[in-house]
Amino acid sequence: MRDAAPVSTPPRVLPPNDPRQYDDLADEWWRPDGAFAMLHWLARARADLVPPAGRPDALLVDLGCGAGLLAPHLTGKGYRHVGVDLTRSALAQAAAHGVRVVNGNATAVPLADGCADVVAAGELLEHVPDWRRVVAEAARLLRPGGLLVLDTLNDTLLSRVVAVHIGERLPTVPRGIHDPRLFVDAGELVAECARHGIDLRLRGVRPQVRGTLAWLARRARGGAGPVTGADPRIVPTWSTAVLYQGRGRRQG
Repeated sequence: MRDAAPVSTPPRVLPPNDPRQYDDLADEWWRPDGAFAMLHWLARARADLVPPAGRPDALLVDLGCGAGLLAPHLTGKGYRHVGVDLTRSALAQAAAHGVRVVNGNATAVPLADGCADVVAAGELLEHVPDWRRVVAEAARLLRPGGLLVLDTLNDTLLSRVVAVHIGERLPTVPRGIHDPRLFVDAGELVAECARHGIDLRLRGVRPQVRGTLAWLARRARGGAGPVTGADPRIVPTWSTAVLYQGRGRRQG
């Protein structure tokens, strides 16, 4: 009598934007050609907005830090890097890359008022039920003169088409990772930051076309390799209609 063939377990199907997806994709965080490849490109662009620390022992609080993809791009800038995230499997990887990790919600961070010289909120606001509470928490954490840097997806039809209907069919974005109902209107974000004393300036960004096409071709051939200068970069564009960065200081 032959042994019964093993029964394979189909991958679970989760609702859009379900945080459990990050546990299912835990092995993808640090793969340069993996499902989170674009997050590496965005982390580099976000770090470019962060100046060298202006004082000893300066603190950067990284809200929604994931597996710590920002860390390599902060090397030499002089910050203590504290990362806050809900996903423990991601935090374990962040800690392995030198981030001091806090398992917590970006709307209720267990850190003191005015402790941060910089707060980073990368690819976070479009994943939370109430992005305004995250903005309020970022403002609470920032010391007077402290800097907020962020990137997120605009609440536009074009953004839904590009980020979800097209983007999630490419290997740069996991399927179901976004809920477009949570996308963040750029004007409302600027106004909300102003309410909390942060003068936020925006600019549109996009993946570099030539580099992205080369990356897709390499991935289709099964090639893998380290993230290098030849890999895609996030570059400025004239429109904030899809993806945009924000940078602003908290007034004293």
